[in-house]
Amino acid sequence: MSSIFDDSIDTKSHEKKKTLIISAPAREDELTVASHIIQSGGLVVFPTETVYGLGANAYDASAVTGIFKAKGRPSDNPLIVHVSKPEDAENFAYTTTLFYKLAKAFMPGPLTVILKKRSNIPASVTAGLDTVGVRCPSHETAHRLLSLCKVPVAAPSANLSGRPSPTKVTHVIEDMNGRVDAIIDGGECEYGLESTVVLPTGEDSLKILRPGAVTADALRCVCGDVTLADGADGSDIEKPLSPGMKYKHYAPRSPLILLDGKREDVVTFVASEMKQKSCLFICYDEDAAPFGDRALTLGRASDEASHAHRLFDCLRCADEIGETKRIDVIYTYMPAKGEDGLSPAIYNRLIRAAGHTVMKL
Repeated sequence: MSSIFDDSIDTKSHEKKKTLIISAPAREDELTVASHIIQSGGLVVFPTETVYGLGANAYDASAVTGIFKAKGRPSDNPLIVHVSKPEDAENFAYTTTLFYKLAKAFMPGPLTVILKKRSNIPASVTAGLDTVGVRCPSHETAHRLLSLCKVPVAAPSANLSGRPSPTKVTHVIEDMNGRVDAIIDGGECEYGLESTVVLPTGEDSLKILRPGAVTADALRCVCGDVTLADGADGSDIEKPLSPGMKYKHYAPRSPLILLDGKREDVVTFVASEMKQKSCLFICYDEDAAPFGDRALTLGRASDEASHAHRLFDCLRCADEIGETKRIDVIYTYMPAKGEDGLSPAIYNRLIRAAGHTVMKL
């Protein structure tokens, strides 16, 4: 088996596990071992096309509690249930015509649909809500694992609560090695931001609870009435219907400040700040040259897909640099809020990562 065991863990507050790390590409016998771990109540990190997920048997309340312990995650934040094919949702949720219309258009893929849950899903999965999020990932390794599990898999992102979501196996190992039973390496995630979460509100209407790669424009091709819910813009709400709608999320260890001003003014300001402070600049490729190794690049200014793909990795890289050098502050541009394309998703993640800290230039 192309894997290793590692006992290391950097905290005394959590029971240490022996973590099986399965190297890419995972063989069928290795995924079978991982599926047996999930079936027997264990925790397995697996890759998806969005970010890495931390999975447990969604029917097993004790296993689901283990997810919250491993992440240090508040238990009032609901989890998403992953299946190998959309019709598997029938086993634990009440599906609708709109669900299957969305499934036909976007599943497998980076979309989660909120449905009324059946009684066999524990309250710990849904944070006491009577609804459950259903997702069918398109990542080949995730699909193979879910097919072998024979049970739905509850899985949030596989990071310590509050930290940037993991898009590479190195991110997962940093946060979860010693906290879970197995980690499956599936390479770098395609999209880099968590799935779009939608709540159907009628036969031909829905609200976007968390923006992602399936955009409002794309959803309107299937559903006539598509709106952004309260909290989808990054503002906090009291009782979240979806992951990522409450608490500070995605934050690097050093303070992150969003700079609201013209792009050229942002670049000038950061250049001045770097003469006085130890700073990092998360910036576009075109603006990086003057900042040398203190620039972490998102891609070209016009490439929103690259910004989404690289964002969490840039935040993680900032943390790595901070382990060896003092970092006083991380700066980046205030993203456009927008309503279409990937702008809402990028805005949502950055405003939360910065804890709503914005400096007007």
